[in-house]
Amino acid sequence: MENTSLTNHLLIAMPNLRDPNFEHTVTFICEHNDNGAMGIVINRPVDIDIREVFEQMKIPVEAEVGKVPIFLGGPVEEQRGFVLHTGDGKWDSSLQVNQQLSVTTSRDILEAMARGTGPERALIALGYAGWGGGQLEQEMLENAWLSAPAEQSILFELAPAKRWEAAARLLGIDLNTLSTETGHA
Repeated sequence: MENTSLTNHLLIAMPNLRDPNFEHTVTFICEHNDNGAMGIVINRPVDIDIREVFEQMKIPVEAEVGKVPIFLGGPVEEQRGFVLHTGDGKWDSSLQVNQQLSVTTSRDILEAMARGTGPERALIALGYAGWGGGQLEQEMLENAWLSAPAEQSILFELAPAKRWEAAARLLGIDLNTLSTETGHA
């Protein structure tokens, strides 16, 4: 796996992955290089709505704000917000993942969303998933994960409960038919 970047890929937990932070998760990889990887879990909604976030941050809502779920993005820095979104925008603190997607951590994007001038599509997460240099590669070799190129329909349109199986179907895999047992001939 040397020199293979998983940036802009979906990391799909294998059925035998029992880590409670990642069991049955799909993680969008925002950045992956020799120093490690950073991603956002996209299928673990929490019982918080965007209106609660605006209220807690004392951001006035000036536009009609639809129901935008908040996700548990991973076990690292769970008190910090991350907005995965379309468009490049001019936000104070963004990481451009590809031509269409960025991750922003600054307050200005939330203020724009409250005004109705934010990105067309957005997913808000608390926390992120992180791996040190070589750690994700080792976990891939241990068959803890599958990876597939990301599709915006899975990130933004599909119900969170359906994302794990849908991400695996991108590879032609039905996770329900995989055995969690390993053996040797």
